Amino acid sequence: MGAVNVIHAALSRLKKLPTGAAIVLFSTVAVQTGMPFHASIASAKGAIEGLTRSLAAELAPRIRVNAVAPSLTDTPLAGSLLDSDEKRSASAGRHPLKRIGSPAEIAQTVSLLLSESGSWITGQVFHLDGGMSSLRTFK
Repeated sequence: MGAVNVIHAALSRLKKLPTGAAIVLFSTVAVQTGMPFHASIASAKGAIEGLTRSLAAELAPRIRVNAVAPSLTDTPLAGSLLDSDEKRSASAGRHPLKRIGSPAEIAQTVSLLLSESGSWITGQVFHLDGGMSSLRTFK
């Protein structure tokens, strides 16, 4: 409900902006990819993806609504999952691009979605996950 509460609190101001507005929500690769021990987060973020699409329809054309769904990203929050060379290598190996995403890569997409350059994009969920949610690479 956190996303709903924040959007509700800001919505009247967003509607008054002269050039329209944009909202970007955060999901996770775990919504599209069944992963053990991710049931709670996948459920919660699945709701975020539904909220993204519903609000995009309700708020168009004045307010664009999109989401990003990253995989494991090299942040302090992921520190315990990436705190050894073995863990880092194993995590990178699960992604078709064979590496961990960076906060800057996520921020660049969010920046695009919030900018005028992203003005033709709404109702989308961008999977920033090194290909994990859509590709299977077999050796």
